[in-house]
Amino acid sequence: MAAAEAEVVSPLIVDTAPDTSGTAEASVAASVAEAARTESQAPASKARPWLPKLMSLSGVFAVHKPKGPTSAELLNRLKEKLLAEAGMPSPEWNKRQKQTLKVGHGGTLDSAAQGVLVVGIGRGTKMLTSMLSGSKRYITIGELGKATDTLDSTGKVTEEKPYDKITREDIEGILQKFTGNIMQVPPLYSALKKDGQRLSTLMKKGKVVEARPARPVTVHSISLLKFQPPFFTLGKRFDGLPCLCLCFVFG
Repeated sequence: MAAAEAEVVSPLIVDTAPDTSGTAEASVAASVAEAARTESQAPASKARPWLPKLMSLSGVFAVHKPKGPTSAELLNRLKEKLLAEAGMPSPEWNKRQKQTLKVGHGGTLDSAAQGVLVVGIGRGTKMLTSMLSGSKRYITIGELGKATDTLDSTGKVTEEKPYDKITREDIEGILQKFTGNIMQVPPLYSALKKDGQRLSTLMKKGKVVEARPARPVTVHSISLLKFQPPFFTLGKRFDGLPCLCLCFVFG
């Protein structure tokens, strides 16, 4: 991995006993076991000593995702690094061999975001559902006076308004409306998918995308951490969607 290499911030929990209780996991484990048996019967020149090491990888750990790469790109880099450390020669990194190592993450982070990406390997992928449903904490920096078509800093500015009369009290008053159990319409520029493609990808291609129904979100807390116009910083903790979009209207 190059400059954008992920930084592992907690140790991998290794479980040497592969789990075959789930259908998908059983299929993977059976395929690997069969491959191992085949290799044991093959000439020594064709042996693949990395198979047992790959079979032993199982657990959950945290990776720091920097700004730039998508969550999927980071997983691919991590998988290639693990395959290399297990001793698999790079010419054998075809799709079939890569599937030998099962890797997933517990919630997408936008490419423009940085933070903790929870990664599961092998049996650890079964724990990722609980990661998606758990509470999330975010720190967000916003800019007053501008609106973009993507609702974040990566989009095209579509509107500008004066902000010199907006006070800290104004923002703190608005934040109260976003606390508790609320309904949120997912933004069109998001990781949600339609026909296998992300809504954000379809939007960038100029496709017509219908808004998704509102979803329940529980916001445990949201506070104004810093106010230095035109910028302000919010801290929030909530259950529900992986992102929480706040639209402030002053005027």
